[in-house]
Amino acid sequence: MAAQSMATQSGVTRHTHWVAMRDRVRLATDVYLPTATAHTLPVLLERTPYGKDAETRRERTAANPAPMRRGEVAARFAQEGYAVVVQDCRGRFDSEGQFTKYLGEAHDGADTMEWIMAQPWCNGQVGTYGLSYAAHTQTALASQRPAGLKAMFLECGGFSNAYRGGIRHGGAFELKQAVWALRNARSGSNHISESARRALDEADIGAWFQRLPWSRGDSPLQWAPEYEDYLFGQWERGTFSDYWRQPELYAAGRYEAFDGLAVMLMCGWWDPYAQTTTDNYLGLSQRPDCKARVVLGPWTHGERSVPYAGDVDFGHAAVLDGTLADDYVGMRLAWFNHWLRGQPLPKGQEDAVRYFRMGGGSGLRTPEGRLDHGGAWRSATGWPVPGTSFTPWYLWPQGVLSEVMPEQESKATFEFDPERPVPTIGGSITSGEPLMVAGAYDQRTGEGIFGTQEPFGPLADRDDVLVFQTPPLDQDVEVTGPITIELWVSSTAPDTDFTAKLIDQYPPSHDYPLGYAMNLTDGILRCRYRHSWEQPRMMEPGTVVEITIEPMPTSNLFRKGHRIRLDVSSSNFPRFDVNPNTGAPEGSAGPRKLARNSVHMGPGCPSRVMLPVLVVPECPAS
Repeated sequence: MAAQSMATQSGVTRHTHWVAMRDRVRLATDVYLPTATAHTLPVLLERTPYGKDAETRRERTAANPAPMRRGEVAARFAQEGYAVVVQDCRGRFDSEGQFTKYLGEAHDGADTMEWIMAQPWCNGQVGTYGLSYAAHTQTALASQRPAGLKAMFLECGGFSNAYRGGIRHGGAFELKQAVWALRNARSGSNHISESARRALDEADIGAWFQRLPWSRGDSPLQWAPEYEDYLFGQWERGTFSDYWRQPELYAAGRYEAFDGLAVMLMCGWWDPYAQTTTDNYLGLSQRPDCKARVVLGPWTHGERSVPYAGDVDFGHAAVLDGTLADDYVGMRLAWFNHWLRGQPLPKGQEDAVRYFRMGGGSGLRTPEGRLDHGGAWRSATGWPVPGTSFTPWYLWPQGVLSEVMPEQESKATFEFDPERPVPTIGGSITSGEPLMVAGAYDQRTGEGIFGTQEPFGPLADRDDVLVFQTPPLDQDVEVTGPITIELWVSSTAPDTDFTAKLIDQYPPSHDYPLGYAMNLTDGILRCRYRHSWEQPRMMEPGTVVEITIEPMPTSNLFRKGHRIRLDVSSSNFPRFDVNPNTGAPEGSAGPRKLARNSVHMGPGCPSRVMLPVLVVPECPAS
């Protein structure tokens, strides 16, 4: 430990330490202690790349939307009798060393835990908390089975498998990683010169995205070589290799390390880590001595204290504050008070699964201008929810979606032009601003949507989007759980992508005379990975193959009179990188070619979406 400083606020002292890692790099670490305590305390730890005392817009409440600083949250925990440790990750803000996104956090976390356990104020009981990257650092730490770790609160992160969601998805690369890299190279890096920072500040991310593909040295990260290097390292590693099995990226390979831990998992339906959250719950809940709980709300990334996601409102019940707990700080305190202090859990927090089933609202426009979709909290004893029936809905020609398989074989064909990709409109996104934003939106283009131009209109009107939908439903249908889309496809290209988007299609109304196509979840599959993530195989042009697309899980009540709709295409940009249709190595610059892509339907090619229909209604969450 090197130099130390101290500050006092509201009965809490803050000490700053520089904690040495095994390679002698020192990480800036703040410790918050109650001033009146003379005995040892349970400890809470957060490790973050975003500044250990920076303002964090996700730390706010419904009553006070002004963001708190990370230190304010730590002080609140300390006021309740905890020693709280908040640390800058390696190479970020006040910490030494070089930053390589995600990697190195397992050893750094373990070394920090060893330091904590040796401190006179630590009673040997440690909990961890944090959102997004600070959730990834938690699972990385847990993989090392550190002494003292007892409880975790993971929100919107903690990679189950970063190759399958968070960095890549369905073989495609999530371009939010490029937006994140530029934003964070501009702020918080300790390896950027002033001239380089000015160049980064002047980089127009929209213009750069319009001129994709990039190459090393010819990207918006060229002035921050360590950020460019890790970004291309993720992008170019298209196959599931040992790189993706590192502890920071692959908790699923180390679930035994979580035995004996109490793990709360929380995420939103409109978050890119929804699948990671349910995968982690499934993996951990099956361990013999891991106490796992999961909460799934109708939220975008960390926005748990507002009732809307994008352009759709889910009602006041959707807000965490006053429904799941008094506020988010109180919810975390209740979890740690139980597992680190033996206090009883509040009513409802013992439920294994709490999820928000969207839908059931009036369908009118709210005073704020959003669609009133509504919804309600539900509880369940497991995931998928007991009573779920996985029901196939088959694709038919002329755009029909039916529970009955077509009697004859047919196909629908479209031309996929990589220079004219389908624009991203909402979805499970984070870190994409200003190019893309998360949430639910009517699936029509307009001002402010990246990659669109006049004349604006519905995505369904594009000639490269295939629309399949049911007739108006004659009764409500609740869909809750994982979604899979099984398609039989062919292409003129050796490799191409297929995308699928599940939509709640509202009928026309006074407020929405053209109806409202509300996106629920979507996914992508890069066809070279249709058989194996480890051993890609190109397609034979014209040969029909089967592929499976796995979007984020969801929960939605399709009301009587609505339609269940599935849109199929070959791009979703800028959410995912665009396939050049050439079979070229991923992350490389090169020519792009047109592809004629087909979806085949019928008895020999039963293209379908498997929907988790909830047959037995669950009780409202307590």
